[in-house]
Amino acid sequence: QVQLVESGGGLVQTGGSLRLSCVASGSIVSIGDMGWYRQAPGNPRELVATLTTDGRAKYEDSVKGRFTISRDNANYTVTLQMNSLKPEDTAIYYCNAEVVLRRGGREYDFWGKGTQVTVSS
Repeated sequence: QVQLVESGGGLVQTGGSLRLSCVASGSIVSIGDMGWYRQAPGNPRELVATLTTDGRAKYEDSVKGRFTISRDNANYTVTLQMNSLKPEDTAIYYCNAEVVLRRGGREYDFWGKGTQVTVSS
């Protein structure tokens, strides 16, 4: 139906940078908000950043000024540039998209399988 595939995770030292990308494919009419969430061991999944189709971004407080979300609406992609990474950013990062599957229909939430980000101290 719809697949979200993340890429770009990995291991980086404190202060380093990573760039996560997510591409949505399948039976897509349009996509509303796209975003990134993360989940560290023992913690609930939390919002990192979201971006509307018209460019309004929202960030979790701890990543403001360090992370930047962007999207390519034509290619159904969303990217998260992460700079000045800290050990507390270590988590599995998940891509999320609100997808319209048929004209006039409502949006459905889809998730990627996640990509691991590990920041060493």
